Amino acid sequence: MKGIVFVMSGPSGAGKTSILKEVLNRNENLDFSVSYATRERRPAEIDGKDYIFVSEAEFGKLLEENEFLEWAKVHGNYYGTSRNQVKKSVDSDRDILLDVDIQGAMSIMNALEDAVYIFVAPPSYGELIRRLESRGTENIESLKMRLEDAKWELEQVKHFQYLVVNDNLNHSVSQFEAIITAERLRVDRIVNEKGERFLFEEKTR
Repeated sequence: MKGIVFVMSGPSGAGKTSILKEVLNRNENLDFSVSYATRERRPAEIDGKDYIFVSEAEFGKLLEENEFLEWAKVHGNYYGTSRNQVKKSVDSDRDILLDVDIQGAMSIMNALEDAVYIFVAPPSYGELIRRLESRGTENIESLKMRLEDAKWELEQVKHFQYLVVNDNLNHSVSQFEAIITAERLRVDRIVNEKGERFLFEEKTR
């Protein structure tokens, strides 16, 4: 069975990164797609692990080489998902998790119909404001921009297959893992592309 592409998205401050780290720690057959980014690296971030940080010129070159499955300009910076990373995992029968913005997720929907799309939302807009303010990584203008964008982003949940409301991290991680398990158990994924019958058929004769 080929690997499954799981696409996680949601507004900034929803807690996607916290969920992602726990899910990756608990699932051995799940890779993480490290996105390219042109923004400055934050103090706690590791280049090549959290993002692959590149200049705008380098990003433009990769774009010309068709390296990106999707890309977008978000809050003044460019982000892109590596087409080769995703293909390598799927072809190696490993699942892969993408953490992308809403624009990116909707672009991937047009390219990968068989991917699984999961929306992570905060319990309320007020809680989203509190989380973004407490991060201390945004200036006033950037914070206002993110909050305005979040209003539109939250409306796009209707385009996704699953919704995880992140009001409690452990509960949210359990819900996320339940989605992964359910998708891995789908009959149309277990029966391979050649249309071969179930492996236990011989035993039922």
